[in-house]
Amino acid sequence: MKLVHVKSLVIPEVKVLRFARFRDARGYFTETYRRSDFQNHPDLRCFDGVDFVQVNESYSRRGTVRGLHFQWSPYVGKLVRTVHGRMIDLVLDIRHGSPTCGKILAYDIPASPDRDEAEWIWVPPGFAHGNFFPQETLIEYFCSGHYSPTTEAGICPLSEDIDWSLCERETPELRPLFLQLTGQLPAQPSVEGPFLSDKDRAGFSVAGWLADPRSQVFAYSSAP
Repeated sequence: MKLVHVKSLVIPEVKVLRFARFRDARGYFTETYRRSDFQNHPDLRCFDGVDFVQVNESYSRRGTVRGLHFQWSPYVGKLVRTVHGRMIDLVLDIRHGSPTCGKILAYDIPASPDRDEAEWIWVPPGFAHGNFFPQETLIEYFCSGHYSPTTEAGICPLSEDIDWSLCERETPELRPLFLQLTGQLPAQPSVEGPFLSDKDRAGFSVAGWLADPRSQVFAYSSAP
């Protein structure tokens, strides 16, 4: 695997990993993951002790909104990439005591087979994770813990108390697209949806989750 660049987003624990493709007249070849490269890269100490135990694939129709999901016991971090289409990833900080608790970021990862590089986004434990899809999309994600339906919950992505200020500062073009997909702004004629599960629609508000005693499992640490 040829890692080209690692960057921290506005919430620094969330990372984007860019990796190279080797192109010729036939198309391209790439290694999307090699454990030793993650273990030895100086900018990826966040993966120390992380063991990916499950790989998931998800297909979404245009106009789909998923999330915002999180799990404890076991904790689950997710390494996510777009295989086909366009994913806009949503990451909400739910760590008690964090300076960005209650704030969400959005990161756009379109699949571009004609580019020389592609990207992963790393969402560690302590964050509620979701995504929305302005076009038909296939994604893949590695999980650092097995799915446990009895120790997982979610915050509704339509919750009015989500703080979008980071997104509006860093990626101001993405929130209006989200609002169109969810019917909160007039949609473009080509936009369908929103397609949102009943479970996700019935998720917690931010305040509701933070008031739940179980939310104390996610606490902020300023240690590097």
